[in-house]
Formats: sequence, structure tokens, C-alpha cells
Amino acid sequence: MTDIRLGSLVAECHGEGTPVVMIHGLGGSSNSFQPLMAVLDGYQVIRPDLPGAARSALKPGLPGLKGLAQAVRDLLRTQNLGRAHFVGHSMGTLICQHLAVESPDLVDSLTLYGPILEPPPAARDAIRERAATARKDGMAGIAEAISQGSVAQAASPAMRAFVRESLLRQDPAGYAAHCDALAAAEAADHRKISCSTLLIAGAADPVAPVAMAESLRGKIAGARLETVAAVGHWIPIEAPARSAELLSAHLDAQKM
Repeated sequence: MTDIRLGSLVAECHGEGTPVVMIHGLGGSSNSFQPLMAVLDGYQVIRPDLPGAARSALKPGLPGLKGLAQAVRDLLRTQNLGRAHFVGHSMGTLICQHLAVESPDLVDSLTLYGPILEPPPAARDAIRERAATARKDGMAGIAEAISQGSVAQAASPAMRAFVRESLLRQDPAGYAAHCDALAAAEAADHRKISCSTLLIAGAADPVAPVAMAESLRGKIAGARLETVAAVGHWIPIEAPARSAELLSAHLDAQKM
């Protein structure tokens, strides 16, 4: 494994072969996908920490979700990666959707865990309030609330601890900037997504309920939906074996 640095952005690069780019969600990092790595032998896996998350410092630039998507495009182009399979979680799934619309030449397929649509008005207000809390009080209270409220009741203490630590490791200003980006996010033009798309929803997800994934399936031509029982929002962490199995099968199908 090596680190790639592009300005303030840090990405992990592992292996050789067809590129797979993994985009984490709000409060996540490259480590959100660690349970999937065992099935990615034979691929070149690129896992960025988005600007403002984990090891990547927040920097001035194109704001909002478009800025985060542009950072991913810049990373791929500086590495001469060409087309890639994209894997996203939560907010990362929304970034992946925009990339598939705006840069279809870069996207071979989508695998989206806990897929989301643009937030409705009430959710936008709540996300902006969370940004204000992060700036004022830091990450401790947010980390505790999300580790308790976004995973399934059946989740182990170790799973909750992973989510809590992922949030605690975020820079409050960077996390708040990501909250602002998500609160202002617009829908992708799903009619323009033509690549093979797999949606993976947690049956007990309170953040991105199955109904949201079903709605997204109806918007993307040919999209397939898999629901994982007794799992909340952090699907690769809560159901690592099933998550890896689904990803491996979807990537294998692209070779046919």
C-alpha cells in the first residue's frame, strides 16, 4: 500500500489492475471500506480521504459537493487512471452519482452502500444545525449520537466503537464543511446514468431507508437493489462478509 498526495488530499493506493475508486461518506474515511479489501485482489484500489476528512486537510477551492467530486476527478486524472469502478457509502454515493452523470468517461460501474438522494428540506436544516454544532462544540457529542443512532440495534459494541472513532477523528471544520455540502446538495440527473449500478441498502437503516434506495432504483435504468437484513447505515462495517460478497459479484459481472 502507498499513499498518493494531491495538494492536501491523501489517498491510499493498493494493488494493481483495473481501478476501483472508493468514496466514503460524511464522517467516514478510507478506512470505511477496509472490510471489503480482501475481495479486491487483482484490482488497483484507490481510497481517498475527501478534502476536509480524516488525513486530508480542508482547503479553499470549489465549494460543496461539486468541489468534492472535482477533487476525485483531479486525483484520477493526475494518476492517469482512466476509467474505474466506483464504490460509495452514504454521502459518497451522491458524489458517485454526480460523477457518473458529469464524467461518464470515468465511470465503469457503481456499487452504492446506503445510497442517498438529495436531502429534503427538513433534513437540510438538521444537517446545517449539525455543522453549527461541530464548529461550536467539536465532534464528541456528534460522534456519540451517530454511533448510537445510525447503526442497527443488533450491531456489536466494536461496530459502534468504529463509527464513534471515525467521527472523533474528523476535523470539526472539515466535518462542518461536508455537512454544508450535503445540506446544499442537488439531485443528479439520474436519466444520464447508464453504467451498471448496484444499490445495497440496510433493512434497519434510519439514515437512508430502503424506501430511498427503492426510489433511486426507479430513477436509474437497470439498477439492481440488494437489501441486507438487520443492518443499519454503516453496511460494510455492520455486514462485512455480505458487503464484500455483493461487491465481488458485481465487479465480476462487469468482466463478462
